[in-house]
Amino acid sequence: MSFTAALFLSALVQPAAEDRPPEIVVTGRGLEAPAGEAVYAVTIVERERLALSPSSRLENVLRAVPGFQLFRRSDARSANPTSQGVTLRALGGNAASRVLVTLDGVPQADPFGGWIAWPALEPRRLGQVRVVRGGGGGAAGPGALAGSIELESAGPDELGTLSASLAGGSRNGIDAFATAGLELGGGSLTVSGGYASGDGFMPIVEGQRGPADRASAYRQGSVAFRGVAPIGAATELQANLLLFHDERERGTAFSDIRTDGMDASLRLVGSGRWAWSALAYVQTRSFYNSFASVDAARALATRTAEQYEVPSTGAGGRIELRPPLGPVSLRVGGDVRRVSGETRELFAFQGGTATRGRRAGGETLTAGLFAEAALESGPLTLTGGGRLDRWRIGNGHLREETLATGAALTQQLFTDRSGWEPTARGGLAWRAGGGVTARLAAYLGWRLPTLNELYRPFRVGVDATAANEMLAPERLRGGEVGLEWRQGAFRVAATAFANRIEGAIANVTLGTGPGTFPGVGFVAAGGAYRRRDNLDAVSSRGVEVEASVQSGQWSLTAGYAFADARVSASGAALPLDGRHPAQTPRHSGSLTVAWTGDNGARASLGAHYIGAQYEDDLNRQLLPHAFTLDATARWPVARGLAIEARAENLADARVASAISADGLIERATPRTLWLGLSFSR
Repeated sequence: MSFTAALFLSALVQPAAEDRPPEIVVTGRGLEAPAGEAVYAVTIVERERLALSPSSRLENVLRAVPGFQLFRRSDARSANPTSQGVTLRALGGNAASRVLVTLDGVPQADPFGGWIAWPALEPRRLGQVRVVRGGGGGAAGPGALAGSIELESAGPDELGTLSASLAGGSRNGIDAFATAGLELGGGSLTVSGGYASGDGFMPIVEGQRGPADRASAYRQGSVAFRGVAPIGAATELQANLLLFHDERERGTAFSDIRTDGMDASLRLVGSGRWAWSALAYVQTRSFYNSFASVDAARALATRTAEQYEVPSTGAGGRIELRPPLGPVSLRVGGDVRRVSGETRELFAFQGGTATRGRRAGGETLTAGLFAEAALESGPLTLTGGGRLDRWRIGNGHLREETLATGAALTQQLFTDRSGWEPTARGGLAWRAGGGVTARLAAYLGWRLPTLNELYRPFRVGVDATAANEMLAPERLRGGEVGLEWRQGAFRVAATAFANRIEGAIANVTLGTGPGTFPGVGFVAAGGAYRRRDNLDAVSSRGVEVEASVQSGQWSLTAGYAFADARVSASGAALPLDGRHPAQTPRHSGSLTVAWTGDNGARASLGAHYIGAQYEDDLNRQLLPHAFTLDATARWPVARGLAIEARAENLADARVASAISADGLIERATPRTLWLGLSFSR
């Protein structure tokens, strides 16, 4: 709140409009996209698609982007947050994010686990989403192994002075959003809040349920304060504060999950002859996660583990400078990010009571310098650049103890490690005439293991996975060629790519129960023992296609991705060699037809397809393909007032999102209908 108050006062003391130079223009945005990004595969998701989506969920909006994928098919109303990592181009295999997601420049990966807190990222408060596929990241920062997703907040000109919407949905669902914006002293102040709740649905499919199964209720909310103020002829100050709360249940007793978070940032943006930006931010997260086991008859659920507290913090900053060099666009700068966190949990429950405790965690630091140049000469754009990062993993620790006596069962302090990671990217784009553009790009990228991957063992049902404090960073090299044709309101683009992650981190199956295994203890019959390890590599080759056309009041957008991802493995992981990484479909696609009326009326129908994918690394359990339909309609009834109707999974298709070791199938969102009102002025 202090950031917002400071901006409010700053805005009040700005001179009156007639005393200010007319060239002062406050945008509330970061620096413009560099000219060199014309070389890479970029998809822009505009505000119209963000503001009126069937689910009002950002992760579902992004599913229409070719190659976008969460580890699970479920969205953030029913999935465990730890499975909500994001990747592109089937470069998955575990639940950590391999894409750098930023909001107004601030990284959004959870400091401890690397997953994304999607309920905090309300799409209706965003102005634009920019998805850059392909590794390296260049100036975006480390972690952009498979690409980057850049979220930009909307300003008062996009949000309106006052707007609100309220909808009721299936299973007692509530979806509400409101925003208010003011222009003050040449700057602006916006406040927005979102709330969603519902009884949820039963995740276990019909026919496999028992008395222990119940609906997966959820309650989620966020509030954001954003202030922008001019502090000079060509400089503006942007302050952001985001608070969010997320509660959900996984469909049985003792399966509740809670996350609380806060992000605060200050950014200075200079738009003069020497364009520049400087960003500083801090994040806090508090996570609670309870785990349950259900008996064979699914009649009784008992608690098996409890992460009663997982505090984590992230802090960092970034500086970028763009000197005027005539036909050459140059960007130079640096960034730093430090994260720390610890899981505090109870496990080995007997008769409903925990007998052991665990604390595990540490901290990581990454700091890097970057430089990237682009030259536009006639129909040709050339770009190239690199970055050098220093990383450090430190203060790693694991303690397990007997609760009754406090005696240590495991007491480990892990050796600090550090290293250097050079990366680069570059390419060219040639505008051949007739609306045709050809692209060629190559890149290197890297990702540091998360604290969760390094230090926390975990169990899912009868399966157990050990942590690995010696995990090495993942490194990617890849390239792509692309072709785009634009003719009036018609656009079609295709990209062929080949990417390879060396040292890809995966949960590797090393044995089956019954038995006692290092790092996890006893694994029951039918359970798998896994350990996080660096595989030799994961390679992905494929094609992405996007098309759009506008004709009068009608528009059509379509996207398709084919990705053949394969594991290269040796040693203990040899059984995985040649197999597909877990949770990576070969085919996915979407198509949306929309109509916009003269008076603000709008309707759309969207189709989404995801191909079959394996649940596990050994490719023994197959999740079948799924086809779903979504629809939206908006009809104005008075000045500023409209009726809105939305439908998710209109045909109520069964979308399998997980299969347990004993064959239990969990589904994603069934048919969900919404009806509500929206107001804006």
